[in-house]
Amino acid sequence: MKLRRSSIFTKILILTLLIYGVANLISMWTRIEYARDEQDDIRARIEELERSNAAQEFALEHYDDLGVVEDIARSELGLVRPDDILFQYGTGG
Repeated sequence: MKLRRSSIFTKILILTLLIYGVANLISMWTRIEYARDEQDDIRARIEELERSNAAQEFALEHYDDLGVVEDIARSELGLVRPDDILFQYGTGG
């Protein structure tokens, strides 16, 4: 009888450790997936900031070029020249 009790105890212990291990693996996998998603978001943000920095560097390098200044004023600030014809489209209604 002693052999049988220790055998059942050993099986329960192994099963408990196995369940604990699987639960930890699932938890770790979830954290890894979350970290990968976060890493992808950070990489996308870095690319966006690098593009913005390149545009700013270009603007700084060409601040004395009136054509570049005018392009920036039109595209980023929405400015128009006095002799331009401005067409505005409504959303309807």
